[in-house]
Amino acid sequence: MIKVGLFGYGNLAKGVDCAIRQNPDMELKCIFTRRAPESVSPITAVPVYSADDVLSHKDEIDVLVMCGGSATDLPEQTPAMAEYFNVIDSFDTHKNIPTHFANVDAKAKKGNKVSIISVGWDPGMFSLNRLYADCILRDGADYTFWGKGVSQGHSDAIRRIEGVVDAKQYTIPVDEALESVRSGAQPNFTTRQKHTRECFVVVEEGADKARIEKEIVTMKNYFDEYDTTVHFISLEELRRDHSGIPHGGFVIRTGRTGKDLENNHVIEYSLKLDSNPEFTASVLVAYARAAYRMNQEGISGCKTVFDIPPAYLSDKSNQEIISTLL
Repeated sequence: MIKVGLFGYGNLAKGVDCAIRQNPDMELKCIFTRRAPESVSPITAVPVYSADDVLSHKDEIDVLVMCGGSATDLPEQTPAMAEYFNVIDSFDTHKNIPTHFANVDAKAKKGNKVSIISVGWDPGMFSLNRLYADCILRDGADYTFWGKGVSQGHSDAIRRIEGVVDAKQYTIPVDEALESVRSGAQPNFTTRQKHTRECFVVVEEGADKARIEKEIVTMKNYFDEYDTTVHFISLEELRRDHSGIPHGGFVIRTGRTGKDLENNHVIEYSLKLDSNPEFTASVLVAYARAAYRMNQEGISGCKTVFDIPPAYLSDKSNQEIISTLL
């Protein structure tokens, strides 16, 4: 059995807890939290310890899954743990991945452990499909569309506006842009042409809705480059109609082959997810298995999804994989 520990216990960690229950070669061993341990009620009945005590349990865990956020948690926590544990994280700030990789790699090599970073669906499964498609269709173009789904970071940005009680924001691909790419054309899109944003916002009684809407649609790095629609609704409506965390998207590459590049091809990979954190958690668990196996073989250092043989993700034997999936 591969013994797994969780560092943090929010939505993502609860998804990992559930995913482990679907993998008979793995077991959840314990949880580490920055909250009061007695306040955490895990789905699987396992010990909950203070995050301060994590190193005293390092010999009990084969893989530690880092379940914090990418903004402030994972850049500090993953390197700190990588020296002592095989670790997996879902760091998703794309522009900062090279720096994060270098920081984690140094610690993992020092401790002779394996770390796999930026595991999930984007980065992660979408990254793999972009690489595969680029290798196959050399004369081509890549397109990534996200949604329809809840952007947790953008929703949080709205909630920070004065007068806002709660909010959910959906990223939505523009249908015309999707169909243009699927046709085999290779258009050059602006940010506004690829996605729209739709916001459902609950405000305090008497709040200035016009001001709040203006702050949303003009917010730099979040909404100013998109066509954004704001709906003001009640808290009851938000809880009734927008309580989930769905997401998904499409990775598409179009390319040409032939002597005169006369033949067009389209590669498309898509996801439609009822629960973003639960799907991401399921990817993390598969890569936790790979990290354990690689470390058992004497491998160390930081890895990404590009470095992991697909067979290492499965609990099936190579013979079974070849006979049933190849």
